[in-house]
Amino acid sequence: MVSLWQIFLVFAKIGAFTIGGGIPMIAAIKSELTKRGWLNDEDFVDIITLAQTAPGLFAVNISILTGYKLRGNKGSVVATIASCLPPFMIILLVAIFFTSFKDNEYVLRAFKGIRPVVVALIGVPMIDMIKATKMKWWSWIIVISSMTLVCFLKVSPIYILICVMVTSFAIAYYNEKKNRREM
Repeated sequence: MVSLWQIFLVFAKIGAFTIGGGIPMIAAIKSELTKRGWLNDEDFVDIITLAQTAPGLFAVNISILTGYKLRGNKGSVVATIASCLPPFMIILLVAIFFTSFKDNEYVLRAFKGIRPVVVALIGVPMIDMIKATKMKWWSWIIVISSMTLVCFLKVSPIYILICVMVTSFAIAYYNEKKNRREM
């Protein structure tokens, strides 16, 4: 069993060293948790899916769900506090000291240099998730349609999620009803 202290240390490390918030945290969380054997790829995809659809901050949702999976309610609380505490402290320090450095050319260049890394940190877990889900042809249609609707037609992801959820529930209901009639 994973100790609460271990959960705290891992999530504090993730919170301290991931730049860009929730989505870039995915790669770090996956790496840390799978190499320790705490989660497998399938569990991780389920947690990401739930975290993405739940209201609230994505990184916090991941922490809550992962902590819960590892140690129940206590694990949830510890993982959430641990992942939020380092960024909170860093932002506090930045807020205190950044005003004197905000126009510094080196600071501006550093932020511009970090941008491509953040893009890669977002892309890698997405590719890993695609590999782990072993999607069928109809899943690819949903992915491509969703990307098209969001990127090019500016449809809110909320509407897409609602439509997919309603459709999924309807299909599951239909299949359940069909299976009962066959029995």
